[in-house]
Order: sequence, then structure tokens, then C-alpha cells
Amino acid sequence: MAALRPTLPNLTPWPDLPRKARLALLAGLGLLLAGGGAAIYAQIEGDRGIAPIASNGDYEMTGIEVNVSGKSAEDARANGWKAAQRLAWEKLWKSNGLGGGSAPSLDDGTIEGMVSAVVVEHEQIGPRRYIARLGVIFDRTRTSGYLGMQGQIARSAPMLVIPVLIQGGTASVFETRTPWQKAWAEYRTGVSVIDYVRPSGAGAESLLLTAGQVSRRSRNWWRLVLDSFGAADVIMPMAKLERLWPGGPVRGTFTARQGPDNRFIGSFELTAQNEDKLPAMLAEAIARLDGLYAGALAAGQLAPDPSLSMRPDLDPALVESIVAKLGPSPAATVAAAGPDAAATAAAVPTVVVTVQFVTPDGAAVDAALGALRRVEGVKEAATTSLAIGGTSVMRVTFAGEIDALAAALRAQGWRVTQGAGALSIRK
Repeated sequence: MAALRPTLPNLTPWPDLPRKARLALLAGLGLLLAGGGAAIYAQIEGDRGIAPIASNGDYEMTGIEVNVSGKSAEDARANGWKAAQRLAWEKLWKSNGLGGGSAPSLDDGTIEGMVSAVVVEHEQIGPRRYIARLGVIFDRTRTSGYLGMQGQIARSAPMLVIPVLIQGGTASVFETRTPWQKAWAEYRTGVSVIDYVRPSGAGAESLLLTAGQVSRRSRNWWRLVLDSFGAADVIMPMAKLERLWPGGPVRGTFTARQGPDNRFIGSFELTAQNEDKLPAMLAEAIARLDGLYAGALAAGQLAPDPSLSMRPDLDPALVESIVAKLGPSPAATVAAAGPDAAATAAAVPTVVVTVQFVTPDGAAVDAALGALRRVEGVKEAATTSLAIGGTSVMRVTFAGEIDALAAALRAQGWRVTQGAGALSIRK
């Protein structure tokens, strides 16, 4: 009787999968084999980030709707653009609060001379009919004289913008391209009194600026973030979108917040009839949020948090008292001693030394700088590379030999490793 053998399934090197599925499987295996570096790269790759438009200070009036006719399609379109420019001029006059009446009556040629561009948002062209929604951009230099605006407008300190969108129970900033980020990228900030600093969201910015960042309270972390973008403070315009049903109205709740403490400034609600009207609603929301921030600036509530300054202000009286306790400077002492002593001091060579030091926290930075500045002969000690949690670098100007500087640091209890024109110190 033949022995019974178990039946095994027919194993093949590739399962019967489509080509795209096999490629996806290979990509997944590659990420697993490559380790953490590829995993981090996967978090920042992809189509994300929208570069903000240049803000040159021109006046832009959007959402101008026209419905005109003409002898031909081209003539109807030309008539539509002229009508849009007149309506935009009226809207610009009212938006700047220049009286409650109508705008000054200007001929079409004068208005056209102030217009730098016409943006087509949506248009329908017929044989003799032109229906469109347009945006009109007025040149600031040529228009300000008619608006009665002269001189410069005082603006706020640079404010980093973190646009947070909440929809579907998820909060996001730059992880994916969102309509809220797109609306902020397209907003012309030149006419605002707020100096907006708008990140593009590309690359590592999507990892640094997240929805969780707005709830951080660490001033040290915020200082590093703001310094990397050249900003003095941060604002968080938040949008929460709720879709009542697929293809139906979109209800938006918009909140203006500011500062590392996530301080509330104001809030309002808007509703778009459908998804097609969502961009217009978001543009209107940004204009109203800008008004909230401008009002806060006028009320003195948008001043940068002093605790975020990389260079804290010092009390002049305190500085003078410390200088008085330290006594006269070495240079003054040498000058008082006479020309021979001054000549001897001038003969001492001056060297520039690069000093590396471990900085696990901010206190380590202060300790290293204090140790160098206490050494007699050190004329200048300044940090050139700061790495909290790593190794920082400072540039030291010393009147003497590098051996003397190393000996003075060892006398303070530092372990010193000496190299060619450089020192490495640690406790």
C-alpha cells in the first residue's frame, strides 16, 4: 500500500497580483529593509506644499460678477472687463472706509490705467454674451493718490502663520495639500497691516509645523522654530469644516488665535452652498480673520511675547551697576599705567579660537559662555552654531596663545582637548 503524503499548495515566486500591486509590495519591502532613514524620507516625500504668491502691496478685489452683451464674443468680453473694473473701483473705495458715499466718478481710461491685472475666476463666453466672475488688481502706487493714502502704513512684527484645518475629525497643517493652506498661499498680504510669514509646507516643514505644535508651551522650542523662519511671534488661524451631506452645504467655523499660549482673539461662522463655493468662502474667511488680527494689533494685543526673543532686553541700570562692581576694564588700566605698559599689551598676539562644547540644554550654553568670558584676555566669545542636545560651536578672540587659554579653562575644572586653532571642552 502506497504511503499517504500531504498535499501542499502550489507555491509560486509571485502571487497572481497586478503589476501595480507587485510594485507597491516591493516598495513596502524596501522601506522595511532600509530602516529609519527611508521611513523619515517617506514622511516628507510626495506632492505637498504650496508656495505663497508674492505680495507686492497691490489692491486686489475678487468675486466681481458681470453679465453683459456685445456685438461679438470679443466685444462682450471687453465690455465685461470694463464693467468689472468700475465695480472693483467702487468696492475698493468702500473697503478702505473712505466715506459712505460712492467712489469718485472716473472715466474708463483712468480706471484702466490703475489696473495692473485682471484675474479670471470663472467665465462663460457666448456669441454676444459674457458672464464671468473676475478679480481686479489695482497698482498700489497709481491708486493710492486717488484713495487719499500717503506715507507708509505701520505694520506688525513678523508673524509666523500656521493654518490649521479640522475636517473629518482630523487636524492637519501641511501634511497634505488642503484648501485652507491653498487659500492662505493665494492671499495677498501686501495690503494688510499684519506682516505674515507664510511657510510653503514643503520638505521638512510638514514635520516641524503640525497641529500638535500649536499646543506646545515650551518657549525654548518656539524660539528655535520662530528663529528659523525669521518671525517674532506666531498666529494660528483655524478652520473647522463640516459637510452637512455629500455635495451639499459646507459649514465653516473660523477662529483667530495667537502666541505660544494659543490665546483666543475671535471667532465667526460662514456657510458655502456647495464645494464649488468653498474657495470663495475661505477667501472671505481670511479677509475677516485679517480684520480680527488688525483689530488686535490696534488694541495693543498683538505685540510679540517678550519671552520669545532670542536677545532678551537688559535693564540699563542693572548693566551700569554690574560694570561699576567689576571696576575699570583692562584696557583702561593699561592706558592709565603709561605708554610702556600700553606698548607691552599691544605686543601680545591675538588669536581666534574655535571652541566646541556639548550643550544638552540651555544652561550648558550659558555655563560655557560664562567660563570663556571669565578668562582674562578673552576679548570676544560668541556662539556661531547652537545645537541643543548636541555639540555647539563658539568663536573666541583671545589676547595670547591658545595654550594659555586651554590652561585657564582647565583651572576652572573643564576637560580640554586641544587641536590646531580649536578646543573641545566638557565638564
